[in-house]
Amino acid sequence: MYLSKKYKTNQLGFTLVELMVGLVIGLIATLAIMQTLSQFEGQKRTTVGTADAQVNGSIALYSIQRQVQMAGYGLPIYDANSLKNDSPLKCSPSTIDHDADVATARVDLFPIAITDGGVGGSDQVTVRYFPNPSGGLPVNVVTIGGSILGVDNTLGCADNDIALVVHGTTCTAARVNDADLATDTTHVTLAGPDAASMTTGPGVNYARLSCLGSLVQFTFRVNANQLESNSAPVISEIVNMQAQYGISATASSNQITQWVDAAGIWVTPTVTNRNRIRAIRLAVVSRNGLLEKTNVTTAAPISWAGGPAIDLSGTANWQQYRYRVYETIIPLRNLTWSGQWL
Repeated sequence: MYLSKKYKTNQLGFTLVELMVGLVIGLIATLAIMQTLSQFEGQKRTTVGTADAQVNGSIALYSIQRQVQMAGYGLPIYDANSLKNDSPLKCSPSTIDHDADVATARVDLFPIAITDGGVGGSDQVTVRYFPNPSGGLPVNVVTIGGSILGVDNTLGCADNDIALVVHGTTCTAARVNDADLATDTTHVTLAGPDAASMTTGPGVNYARLSCLGSLVQFTFRVNANQLESNSAPVISEIVNMQAQYGISATASSNQITQWVDAAGIWVTPTVTNRNRIRAIRLAVVSRNGLLEKTNVTTAAPISWAGGPAIDLSGTANWQQYRYRVYETIIPLRNLTWSGQWL
């Protein structure tokens, strides 16, 4: 009986002190685990955010590049005969009223335009082209009878197309009312062409008619930390964009000799200067959307060596974000192909 009682006494549970020590050890272990998880989660968010910034920057750059490569498409290229060397890229002025309606936009033949955002501010890029499947095939204007033009043929023309009549550096635009005059393929009816500006053939100074289809215009800009195309969102977390013209020494050369901002004489370049543009250089700044607790960016990102400055100071807590810069050079192939005739 005595041994049994002693045995039971030795089987008592933990003391209060032992329980408290165990709880403390457990809390310390839990704290260490939570700190590790917290650091890991922070690193994961930074890594994922950086990957998102990379994807956003790539999409933004691709979206702009895809349209810029089309700049000037649809404008016809004529033969190299010096007596017939007319070209839409020589039209002066390059902005033409095609329907005598002030409510509709004028046709601008300037394929590419950069709007400078000022020191550090974000630039805008405007691209224009004409997606006619025939590529603006030029035909000779043989006769003029009021609004009816006699032509070699009406290939590539359709009703409501924008029609461009080029004679030297004088250009007239109109809208096609009837492209085939009831299957007559040698005449086309235009809405109010300026006949005084056109000269008929078949001599060496005849005018040329090109049906361009409709004007396509895209303006890319950064607004509210996202890239927009014609005011429609393209991709988020894009905070700045910088662009420059790559120009040649002469309009007939395709070798880029200088990179210039859209400032000074390049705000509204002359026709001669405009025809020296052969490429644009573009930098897009994307942002990791994670707001860090401390400053992780000490200085604004740069576009390229000697390139335009990037100013992000207008964004609240801009130093608590991480940034990536993506840049590229986009050749303007349609202007390059026309170079030998400019």
